[in-house]
Amino acid sequence: MTETIRGSSCQEPMQLRNTNIEKLSKEIFDVLVIGGGINGAVSAASLSQKGVKTALIDQGDFAGMTSQESSNLAWGGIKYLENLEFMLVRKLCKSRNHLIKNYPSTVKEIRFFTTIAKGFRFPPVFIWMGTWLYWLIGSCFTKTPRYLTKARIKAEEPIINTDSAQGGFEYSDAYLHDNDARFVFGFIRTALTAGCTAANYLQLVSSTRDQDAIWVSEIKNVISGATFSIRSKVLINSTGPLVDEFNSNLKQKTEHRILLSKGIHLLVERVTPSKKVLAFFASDGRLFFVIPMGVRTCIGTTDTPVDSPTKKVTPEDRAFVLENINVLLNLDTPLQASDIIAERCGVRPLVVSGENGGNSDWMQLSRKHAVEVNSKDRYITIFGGKLTDCLNVGDEVCNIIKNMGIEIPYPDYKWYGEPDAATRDRFMHQARLINLDGLKAKESSEKLSTRLWRRYGTGAFRLLEMIQADPDQAEVLIKGTEYLRCELREAGRREMITKLSDFLRRRSKIALIEQRETIQASAGLLEACQILFGDKADEKFKEYFAETDPENIV
Repeated sequence: MTETIRGSSCQEPMQLRNTNIEKLSKEIFDVLVIGGGINGAVSAASLSQKGVKTALIDQGDFAGMTSQESSNLAWGGIKYLENLEFMLVRKLCKSRNHLIKNYPSTVKEIRFFTTIAKGFRFPPVFIWMGTWLYWLIGSCFTKTPRYLTKARIKAEEPIINTDSAQGGFEYSDAYLHDNDARFVFGFIRTALTAGCTAANYLQLVSSTRDQDAIWVSEIKNVISGATFSIRSKVLINSTGPLVDEFNSNLKQKTEHRILLSKGIHLLVERVTPSKKVLAFFASDGRLFFVIPMGVRTCIGTTDTPVDSPTKKVTPEDRAFVLENINVLLNLDTPLQASDIIAERCGVRPLVVSGENGGNSDWMQLSRKHAVEVNSKDRYITIFGGKLTDCLNVGDEVCNIIKNMGIEIPYPDYKWYGEPDAATRDRFMHQARLINLDGLKAKESSEKLSTRLWRRYGTGAFRLLEMIQADPDQAEVLIKGTEYLRCELREAGRREMITKLSDFLRRRSKIALIEQRETIQASAGLLEACQILFGDKADEKFKEYFAETDPENIV
């Protein structure tokens, strides 16, 4: 790789990570958050924005486990009505509404077009009445539900196989416009901007309390192998499916624990131009979705009990999803394994209490969260949860930290949300002045101004400056992905991309919408590696394709 990067060069690759690692070893923090999934990200964002001296580490990349494998939906949990968990549904609906109001560019209302097969345990009219209850519980925030006759389903969504349908209904929830991991990183970025010292690929080896009641955490740098210590007054375990393992290693006893459920999705070529989520009940009784994802369709999911946070998609998993989709849709040609562009495989940490954990009905377990506190040790564990409820988790953690005697300098500061409308209008005006939406428009499925604002907020002003100085910065670098050259430069500066997978799979969704072979053959990927990694470009390129080789995935 000897090509020259266009435009002025970015700062030293991974400088932000290296600088933060140096800071981690030199200071005493109020709080150290272990785990950079959604729970850890909102904890760090809320604490740091309110003035608490906060550090965050993850043994992999931020959002590198469960938080990158969701359905990209923010929903109020309509299925929990069947369990009569009205308070949980109310809480989740309020959380969904709050996300839509505070992240209007990112979290958007979407319609769920649901088909009920003959012989289902409830008739369609009964479930339709439930959607009205769901709407009312959700403060009438979304569009009203609709009842669907078999004829209406066939007329409005002809791709649905209505041979065994008896009717259906349509209702609203919400979805993440980009991807779940990108949404999580937004909170990491918020935390970093507020002074949080965070770094990825740092593994916790051990933590003990010293004579001054300070947690001393021994850390291993996964990339370099170096070790160092982080000192903090409080330790937060937000490791998702690993929380029980961490608690055991640190000799922390808790009332709650987690059960693990593996869920997968398959990404295929777009099967319908519909902008709605097509929802069904799969052969195992679980909700089954056909979710629009730009030029692709995401289908799934499974619900398989597992004993460890495995990330492997089995032939049985693929067969289950493909068999269901081929029965539920009228496809010209049935989908086969060879049609799969990408796969998602994650493990849900489902919360149970010590008394009833062994007797829980697996399929009925909800995605609620629980926070346990050991005040004596100043140790907090966050169990379970989901993207929808994330803002509540951040607020709850702040209250707990305050009760532990840690000063919260700015307790009333609002730590979440997009920039205000005036700032957005100023960005859009500047975009119009440089004719941003007229540049390379044929390569974009939406206006560049809209997309850049959604992804970067106030950071999008820096992208305008790059494009104004050099219009080539508005070029799509990797064909078909809708990521510009200037976005790679921004990512190299501010998004702590340590491996190529961090960008391709989490800061963006390129690895979800393009086949591995297509990405590997892209000429633009070489320049992307140069921008992100400098003289380590070849090494990082080879590392990614070795790690994603199907034969190497365990």
